[in-house]
Amino acid sequence: MNITTSLIHGDDHLHWDAAVTPSIAQGSNWELPSTEVLAQVATEPLYPYMYNRKGNPNHEQVAAILAQLEGGERALMTASGMSAVSTLALALVQAGDHVVVQRSIYAGVSNLCHNVLPRLGVECTFVDQTSTESFETAIRENTRLVLLETPSNPLLEITDLPAVAEIAHAAGAYVATDNTFATPLNQQPLALGSDLSWHSCTKYLGGHSDLLAGAVIGSQELIDRIWHTHEVLGGVLAPFNAWLLLRGLRTLSVRMARHNANGLALARALATHPAVSAVNYPGLETHPGHKIAAHQMNGFGGMLSFTLAGGFEAASAFVTGLKYAKHASSLGHVGSLVIHPAAMWGAAMTPQELRDAGVDPGLIRFSAGIEDEEDLVEDVLHALETSGRP
Repeated sequence: MNITTSLIHGDDHLHWDAAVTPSIAQGSNWELPSTEVLAQVATEPLYPYMYNRKGNPNHEQVAAILAQLEGGERALMTASGMSAVSTLALALVQAGDHVVVQRSIYAGVSNLCHNVLPRLGVECTFVDQTSTESFETAIRENTRLVLLETPSNPLLEITDLPAVAEIAHAAGAYVATDNTFATPLNQQPLALGSDLSWHSCTKYLGGHSDLLAGAVIGSQELIDRIWHTHEVLGGVLAPFNAWLLLRGLRTLSVRMARHNANGLALARALATHPAVSAVNYPGLETHPGHKIAAHQMNGFGGMLSFTLAGGFEAASAFVTGLKYAKHASSLGHVGSLVIHPAAMWGAAMTPQELRDAGVDPGLIRFSAGIEDEEDLVEDVLHALETSGRP
């Protein structure tokens, strides 16, 4: 079954009634026919017809599609992307273990590795994701997990997934890759050597900024192991949000084609503008990671970032000068979204952490929506003209 067809029909076998659109399984618990059945399903991972913390029919439908999209055996749905990565980390590491994490990564993951895992006796080492050698140097005998994100948030840096996976596996460590920016349509981490692929489904997979959800995809053995920790932590996806996510997935292939095209068009327009000192988009041949991205990605996505030469003030003026792009956190919406990372993450990260992450005061992160390409480019260029130059 083609990936586009899977988005629409990948859960057909899991519909329990004749409704064309799957029904919402809103109930929190299910009647069981006997104590024998109870004994059988009480500890069965992801069983959908007992209690929602264990599983839910709408979870099962979405998970079936995501497993197909990523080429995994199983998927676990969670309440958010951070719930997904936090749960998988806590399932796979313990006190005395070591984690390697790339330096340019989502701020929430940086916080997890700087402030949460160390309190539990887990040491984390941050490395330059563009240097395969930095991973090799950081690996230790007690390294159990390597956390990756490519393209990265917010600098769109590229990690060589097969090369890093080979290094990690040689040391007996698991590799988990955040595939949120790329989506399974543009990149398949499992096929490239990762053991797990995880998502903030709130973004592109949902696509409409009306739900919070996360997912982890991998082998049945690993997902079942993570599920046991998930059941304890309780980061459960609401049935209605699972149903909204299912609806969003139906149009993912159509939406991503537009996101990809608009992202590239904006990057090309910005690359030659005098008010812009740098453009981060792996689809540009001038991007340092373009060659690797072209090898491991089918499309380059709708996310880009760029630095305004005028610094913090110019970035603030640019954001307020846009007509179509909304000044809002998150990304992957059908409409364009823009954020000023230095302003957004300044409260969660220290100045040194921002510098280590490469977040310049003039950096803009732009999530290209599916608007008309010419309208979108015109809006961005007009905002640049009104934001002033150094």
